[in-house]
Amino acid sequence: MNITTELDQEVWHDLHEAGAYEWWYFDAEDKASGLSLVLIWFSGFPFSPYYTNHYERWKHRITTEAPLPSNYSAFSFQLYENGREVVNFIKEGSNGLFESSRSAIGVRFEKNSFTYDVLKDAYSLDIDFSFPVRQKAVKASLLFTSCRRIVYEKKDENNAGKVPLHQWLLSVPKADVEGVIEIIEQSSGAVRTIPVNATGYHDHNFGALPMQEYLARWYWGRAFSERFDLVYYVTFFKNNAYKPLALLVLHDNRSGKVTVLDKVHFRESNFRRSFFSPVHSINLELQYEDIGLKIHHNKVLDAGPFYLRFASDISLHIEGKELDGIKGISEFLNPERLQSRFMRFFTRSRIWRDGEPSLMYDSYNNIKRSLNWINS
Repeated sequence: MNITTELDQEVWHDLHEAGAYEWWYFDAEDKASGLSLVLIWFSGFPFSPYYTNHYERWKHRITTEAPLPSNYSAFSFQLYENGREVVNFIKEGSNGLFESSRSAIGVRFEKNSFTYDVLKDAYSLDIDFSFPVRQKAVKASLLFTSCRRIVYEKKDENNAGKVPLHQWLLSVPKADVEGVIEIIEQSSGAVRTIPVNATGYHDHNFGALPMQEYLARWYWGRAFSERFDLVYYVTFFKNNAYKPLALLVLHDNRSGKVTVLDKVHFRESNFRRSFFSPVHSINLELQYEDIGLKIHHNKVLDAGPFYLRFASDISLHIEGKELDGIKGISEFLNPERLQSRFMRFFTRSRIWRDGEPSLMYDSYNNIKRSLNWINS
């Protein structure tokens, strides 16, 4: 896994290898109102059961047609209020729905797009989609303006650098986010308008082969506080001979100093699992000399067979002081679970594949819509 912060790596890499993936991730959180949202554009949706099924048929020579990543493009939009899901939308489709460029930063999936203004160092996100199974439509206009960027690069040193291509681009560790979201109830025409005044984050990942063939699991998280902002990232590889990668980025809001620690010790404890979530650690610790970070996965915001998203409680020990009460967002991913055909069956309930009828998808969303109506 290579890590970089180079802006020119933000463009679409147009990978053609079977199983390759690329995504652009944005999140924003308004702690005052309890609003949080996540938006992701994919070229080669690595968590798609349809993409994985095609890849395995090709790999085992059941079909001679290799899966093209752009034929498994996707867009996802998640909105939460006070930890409660309001919208959880994932749509996937062929390359006719996806558009990007090798020379300009920006992506479109159907009517959902983002563009980049280099002079303002800002990303404009325009969202417009229908969610028929939940009888909703969503429109949004958001501006992610970068508060800071950092300069850092690290090459994967495992196997003398002769490893598959996977890269994490830490694009914008912190952004000011402004805009508005509209949620339209299609049955009644009622419109709810939500102003957005939040703090955000943006990164970009890509790889040249399926994640489950190279990565065993990873933890990622970010948090903003009055004194320090932080990002952490820990990756374990499927090959046990490869050394795990751990990174901690700290920004001192008083001095403006950025510290990047890439030789931190990492410890997991208090493991949990359930039928629909992989084995994961509730408590994490990162340590470098006299700097220590403790993460507690306090509340599950989103869960799947291979993925968990948490609201986290974080404490930072630095300069001889213990800074408690830091609130953050954390994720856990176990891509190996993508190899389970049984779990892929259930994953279909979360993904709307364009032109692909799915009883699982319809049933799951009808149940969720009914529960939302009862609890509203």
